[in-house]
Amino acid sequence: MNFEAILFDCDGVLVDSETITHQVLRKKLGEAGWQLSLDECMRIFIGKMVRDEAALIERMTGQPLTDAWMNDFRTRRNDALERELEAIPGATAAVAALHAAYGGRIACASGADRPKIELQLRKVGLFDLFASRIFSGQEMARSKPAPDVYLAAAAALGVDPRHCAVIEDTPTGVAAGVAAGATVFGFSPGGPSHGSAESLKNAGAATVFADMAALPAVLAAWQR
Repeated sequence: MNFEAILFDCDGVLVDSETITHQVLRKKLGEAGWQLSLDECMRIFIGKMVRDEAALIERMTGQPLTDAWMNDFRTRRNDALERELEAIPGATAAVAALHAAYGGRIACASGADRPKIELQLRKVGLFDLFASRIFSGQEMARSKPAPDVYLAAAAALGVDPRHCAVIEDTPTGVAAGVAAGATVFGFSPGGPSHGSAESLKNAGAATVFADMAALPAVLAAWQR
């Protein structure tokens, strides 16, 4: 497979945001009456849009998931990300190398809302490498695990999805990339912030790697 474009998820792939975000979510849910440990919160919500889990949240809290609740969550989340966010080790150099190798044919295709994606990429110095090639699943008809955001990214780059490599770290995201027809590379460095290697393979990842700095070499090994 000769890849023509590389499509990255954001959270957990480019930025180490999941623990920060889920700490905020855990506190918000606790205030509403649903007490969760951080690990429990991440197990339930990682890789998913909070709004998509409205029925579960409403059942467990006995309260409606209002726009005001979501806006407060996002404000608190963004404030925490501004203070604490860092890039995934090795991600900055890997993205820069692949941007050069593929003539800029890279994109960020995340399930998060656009303000969060752009905030995070700016915070870690990756925004200019993606620029106009940033796609939010919340602007699509369907969010991950549906393939819409990856299909939109491939279309914008003028590349057949079957000639794209997708970089994902959750089973939900892997399923989205597979459904788009791409070859999915699962990133699993260990810990609760990412899907296990087994879960990523079961979702359809072609291979799994543990070091983002090694991504250019991992992709090169698949070119033929």
